[in-house]
Amino acid sequence: MRGPFPPVAPLTALATAVLLLSLNACGGGTAMGTPPTVVPPLGITTTSLPPGIADTVYAGVTLQATGGVPPYTWAVTTGTLPSGLTLNGATAAISGTVATAGVSSFAVIVTDSERPTAKTATASLSITITPRAQKIEHVIVIFQENRTPDNLFQDPVLIARGADIVQSGINSQGQTIPLSPIDLGNNYDLAHTHGAFVEMCDLNATTGQCKMDGAPTTPHSAFMYVKPSDIQPYFQMAEQYTFGDRMFQTNQGPSFPAHQFIISGTSAPAVGSTSFAAENPVGLSGVRGLGCTAPSTVDVNLIDPSGSESSRVFPCFEHPTLTDELDATGVTWHYYTPSPGSIWTGPNAIRHICGPNATPPNATACVGSIWMNNVILEETQVLTDISSNKLAQVSWVIPTGLNSDHPGDTSATGGPSWVASIVNAIGNSPYWADTAIFITWDDWGGWYDHVAPKLINSYEYGFRVPLIVVSPYAKAGYISHVTHDFGSILKFIEETFALPSLGYADAPADDLSDCFDFNQTPITFRTINAPLNAAYFLNYRGPRTDPDDD
Repeated sequence: MRGPFPPVAPLTALATAVLLLSLNACGGGTAMGTPPTVVPPLGITTTSLPPGIADTVYAGVTLQATGGVPPYTWAVTTGTLPSGLTLNGATAAISGTVATAGVSSFAVIVTDSERPTAKTATASLSITITPRAQKIEHVIVIFQENRTPDNLFQDPVLIARGADIVQSGINSQGQTIPLSPIDLGNNYDLAHTHGAFVEMCDLNATTGQCKMDGAPTTPHSAFMYVKPSDIQPYFQMAEQYTFGDRMFQTNQGPSFPAHQFIISGTSAPAVGSTSFAAENPVGLSGVRGLGCTAPSTVDVNLIDPSGSESSRVFPCFEHPTLTDELDATGVTWHYYTPSPGSIWTGPNAIRHICGPNATPPNATACVGSIWMNNVILEETQVLTDISSNKLAQVSWVIPTGLNSDHPGDTSATGGPSWVASIVNAIGNSPYWADTAIFITWDDWGGWYDHVAPKLINSYEYGFRVPLIVVSPYAKAGYISHVTHDFGSILKFIEETFALPSLGYADAPADDLSDCFDFNQTPITFRTINAPLNAAYFLNYRGPRTDPDDD
């Protein structure tokens, strides 16, 4: 027999339960026993960031947040990250290559994905960047004369490594002209004025690029290459260290403006000028010098932004140079040159460096303190300064004509040995440990080259010139395909010694960083074999003439 029936719920309670179940089944109301979701508050948990080192890749960090509704987006709201670093808005990663040392304070904001109203949180952070350990304390710029890579570096080792050097070229008739061998000391000099640049460039008006088919074949051919047997020291240096096959002279003309660009990044006559000194000065008579010591008969063509050379100016200029920045920060420098008044002695055309002994054009000598303390009128003194531990932190070295590689003189064959003597002097001295040597040529000299330069205005850039970078930290056996110009050397010096930018060709230039590996084991120096050694140049008693008149 069954037990008693359970109590029956009151009718009102049953009705209520049925109503609730019906509402829930229809999508209305809230299931009993399931509380609403509570979103935890959004917050940034990163409280500090690791330090970095200038001129190196930042170790990287990813900012962290909790709470809110992922995914998050990130941004910097106030202040700035260290120059060269960026914050990825989606991943919260801070990365990049740090440009300069210092402390950067900034605030970041994180925004979540909660809807309809997103939540935000902020945090104040900072990154400390310390200076990179200085591995380069000395820079030497060796400035040779009038060559192109196609003309001077027919080196099978470099070519096998990918150096962009060809054995033939195209003339204005569309004919392929094989390059023929010629002695380093050849007997003719090709035109290399701005007009010669324009002719060889043969601008394509549609593309705005040089067609590179205007090199002359008569009366003397530009389609020549120097016999490798004449230049083996150059090959040794280029093969052991770094060779640049995209080094361009900054200017589209001859030596006088080139030697202005290598010390200041411009050949403008004055601050704010939109024109450049485009050619070599003309009108010299007698034995008076050039630059600020030139006679009143001397002037130089200016090229304006339209490309016109309709105006002329006395070749005594006034604008900032890299040497001013060096002086301002106490970095020592010397400019070694065989003559005070040539077109290759760049400082003589900068009035505040020259310090002329009378108001130009009546001056006959540079006598200012900057000149007297820094311009060395005996280029071989660079060798004795190295051996006596008196080398300045930055040096420019200008050769004599016989040692310059300048065409037109059959006896001008000493260039490879001259350059090797300087490199050997550094390499076999304590200076090797912290020196970077840049060997380049001031202009193309009229020789054929097949690579078209990038044209950025009426006078920049010119054709390719060779570049060799020698240093214990230069990449060994490396071919640099990065575009460089004279401004790149200035920028390297600026960054090495923490100098401000001049704002001329140095500003847009690269800094040659691809040519170096400061983390590599320093290269052990091997003496460069050359026909002539340092003793030969130190004891030479013949005429010490300038390279030429162009």
